[in-house]
Amino acid sequence: MTPVEPHPDISLVLGGARSGKSTFAESLARRYSRRVYLATAERVDAEMVRRIEAHRRQRGPGWRTLEVPLDLADAIRQESAPQVCLLVDCLTVWLGNLMHHGRAIDAAQAALLDALAEVSGPVVLVANEVGLGIVPDNAAARAFRDRAGRLNQALARLATRVYFVAAGLPVVLKGTE
Repeated sequence: MTPVEPHPDISLVLGGARSGKSTFAESLARRYSRRVYLATAERVDAEMVRRIEAHRRQRGPGWRTLEVPLDLADAIRQESAPQVCLLVDCLTVWLGNLMHHGRAIDAAQAALLDALAEVSGPVVLVANEVGLGIVPDNAAARAFRDRAGRLNQALARLATRVYFVAAGLPVVLKGTE
């Protein structure tokens, strides 16, 4: 494995479902006056539409939002600028989208890591830590868990700061505030 030099402006926020990771990530991004929210969720049903709208209301004004369920690396390259903070929420959902749509996951992950290595401004990444529970009972779920874990490890190597959020409380795993 080739060592990766951490990028000085990348923060990774990990946690479980409803841990408070998105709220914490938004607080990191709010330090910047210009913010772009790269949302990976797809509007697949009425329940998901409600979730997406609730997230928009929670963020409030001051965000430019782009829905990027698949082509995340391209969006990061297009939107990165020195004074613009990109918030990507959520990489685990993005990975699920790639699997669902039959995309080449290794190529998409490599493109994402390349794009992140080249950003010119700050980036806050959100991902679920899915490997803390029981071993899934089917091959597809195990493959998803394994890929998510490997993606999180690669992102943590690239990031300067890594946080784990549980019960709304962030813990610094790497870097300093």
